[in-house]
Amino acid sequence: MSIKNSQQRYSQWVISVHWLTVILIAAVYASMELHGLFAKGNIARDVMKSLHFLLGLSVLAVVFIRILVRSQAGVGPDIVPPPSKWQSRLASAMHYALYLFMFAMPLLGWLTLSASGKPIVLFGLSIPSVINTDIQLSRQLKDVHETIGNLGYFLIALHAAAALIHHYIMRDNTLTRMLPANRA
Repeated sequence: MSIKNSQQRYSQWVISVHWLTVILIAAVYASMELHGLFAKGNIARDVMKSLHFLLGLSVLAVVFIRILVRSQAGVGPDIVPPPSKWQSRLASAMHYALYLFMFAMPLLGWLTLSASGKPIVLFGLSIPSVINTDIQLSRQLKDVHETIGNLGYFLIALHAAAALIHHYIMRDNTLTRMLPANRA
């Protein structure tokens, strides 16, 4: 399986890490939403919160893998027919916003937990706090984390809608370039 993109499609590495990211982010959001279904003190609520932390930090790790893979894969395949310049610029801005989101959210979560003084465990390993305990700062960071998380719904929906618009209305290859090989 080559890491290099072809002229028609992204490589299986790029496609795989893209869809892994999608699954992880969906699971992060699901665990966050599901924890609210349980009363405080309920073990299921605590499990959902722990899962949210674990998956969030996993997103951070995958972002680094994603950047490494994309840097090795080379230039992505062209969109056929080519979009206008404004569409290309808007797509680039969206991708930068999504990468910033995928990087900032786990870091903000990590900072929030660090400032709260709560232990951070990832796959059974204790993750060090990156700042000293400061409950007021923790609350502020949590507010920022939640606000950006809510904006994330919009970014993700806009990204998915753009892919579907390109596929069904503009009838270009934007979506099919990123689908697994047996789905294109």
